Amino acid sequence: MQEYYQILKDTLIADEVKVWKKNRTRKTFSTAKFYFFDVGVARHLQHRKGLQERSPEYGDAFESYMFHELKSFTDYNKLGDVSYWRTTSGFEVDFILEDAVAVEVKAKSVISKSDLKGLVALKEESSLKHYILVSLEERPRSVDGVTILPWSIFLERLWNRDLC
Repeated sequence: MQEYYQILKDTLIADEVKVWKKNRTRKTFSTAKFYFFDVGVARHLQHRKGLQERSPEYGDAFESYMFHELKSFTDYNKLGDVSYWRTTSGFEVDFILEDAVAVEVKAKSVISKSDLKGLVALKEESSLKHYILVSLEERPRSVDGVTILPWSIFLERLWNRDLC
């Protein structure tokens, strides 16, 4: 199975996102995540058509879009790899950049406190510079030390190097 994933990486069909393990106490998974270079390819392989807003597939596509922006940013600026954090107890943060920025992605227009649980748990574990939830909300705001940003503002700040 590992050879199959290596072929996907070597042919640039998929990117691997490794687990970030620099936390203090919580045990993390060791399995990498993979993102196809194009969400349409993944959907075609699944024999799915269309993409309904507010569906789980829409959320996956939004997360994939943000991954590709983060990957492009880190490659362009010659930064380290994008990683993610997931514990055996169920906490997860979608992306970690440069051991400094934690990014959770939610394709929701109203973020609740429960959407912040992974970022808040990671904040208890480490001392990163920024904890950000990227969403479809219209205005930036802050809750429990987590900055909630509309996706367009997040990308603007990312590419202006205001985060890393």
